[in-house]
Amino acid sequence: MSRINKNVILALLTLTSSAFLLFQLYYYKHYISAKNGAGVSKSKGNRIGFDSTQWRAVKKFVMLTSSQNVPVFLIDPLILELINKDFEQVKNISHGSTSECKFFCVPRDFTAFALRYHLWKNEEGWFRTAENMGFQCLKVESKDPRLDGIDSLSGTEIPLHYICRLANHAIHLVVFHERSGNYLWHGHLRLKGRVDRKFVPFRKLQFGRYPGAFDRPELQQITVDGLEVLIPKDPVHFLEEIPHSRFIECRYKEARAFFQQYLDDNTVEAMAFRKSAKELLQLAARTLKKLGVRFWLSSGTCLGWYRQCNIIPYSKDVDLGIFIQDYKSDIISAFQDVGLPLKHKFGKVEDSLELSFQGKDDVKLDIFFFYEETDHMWNGGTQAKTGKKFKYLFPKFTLCWTEFVDMKIHVPCETIDYIEANYGKNQQGM
Repeated sequence: MSRINKNVILALLTLTSSAFLLFQLYYYKHYISAKNGAGVSKSKGNRIGFDSTQWRAVKKFVMLTSSQNVPVFLIDPLILELINKDFEQVKNISHGSTSECKFFCVPRDFTAFALRYHLWKNEEGWFRTAENMGFQCLKVESKDPRLDGIDSLSGTEIPLHYICRLANHAIHLVVFHERSGNYLWHGHLRLKGRVDRKFVPFRKLQFGRYPGAFDRPELQQITVDGLEVLIPKDPVHFLEEIPHSRFIECRYKEARAFFQQYLDDNTVEAMAFRKSAKELLQLAARTLKKLGVRFWLSSGTCLGWYRQCNIIPYSKDVDLGIFIQDYKSDIISAFQDVGLPLKHKFGKVEDSLELSFQGKDDVKLDIFFFYEETDHMWNGGTQAKTGKKFKYLFPKFTLCWTEFVDMKIHVPCETIDYIEANYGKNQQGM
């Protein structure tokens, strides 16, 4: 009897020990590992780097946007550059097959995503869900510049940026808005009122220092560090746009004041000229874009944009500027191929080049080439009748995007200095 009791007791002890060991293994797997971010992966081998704060914040954000059907896409320059270096391999990675966090785990303060606002169906619901998931979110709004030309709607506010912080990492959601020139626009991130300036290191943000304009990107879905995200299908083009994306608005308020002092010309002839000039500008823009040549509104066309947000009806031509280093030898033949014969050619490529093409309805396209010196720029002019040459000096300038006659197009960022170099300080009555 005593022998049986000892065997039973021994079996019970063995069973108890086994149960305790299983409990320890279960506890370690589901509590200790989860707490330290080192959970067992379904993929082979150890998952390296997936315990980082950056990856966890991005993962939660991706889960949030997926659950709310919010079609965000990745625009973070650092991450896109890393992806682009190994783009073919990244495109072929399947969901859940990643064993090492290579992109979203890179140390940084922000990860930038973008959203096309017209596709966002439940903004308020998304905002509440984000806060329920532990994000602290800041919303930045401002006046809608698309309505500045409409007195009754001017002042309507729209969302421009969301910054959602989780622990010590933040997601910067840039809100893109559709513009009539078939492009995307985002606004300036300007803090108002009593916003906590220490909420995040705002100065390190890649987007929002100024308004920006971008071509509408085609998107594709890829798996990055185990997370399914959308990115621009041509990341190189998007990355190239970022440093040159600065956008400035037409001055609608000043334009209204101008037309109160000088009545707009709405005659049949003026309307016909503006229509022909717009078509000529669109044709020139398509031709130069195909050639890969940068250009901007110059002379009277630039003055019309700056002063009255429209084409000056009595100017009788369209004026563009091009840096001489962007000159292409086939530029003349390219314009001739689209039905714009060469009317005049003055100067040479190395000195004072100017081209003039004849558009329809007697509207002319003038292209002025600009040359850069140490402390200024200049373009040459030649009087058609006498052949007399002139040299026009300009302070150095950079290019910004703007919207003009339903087009995304360049103008000098330092617009007033550029116009005053052309026309002097008083251009109101010209």
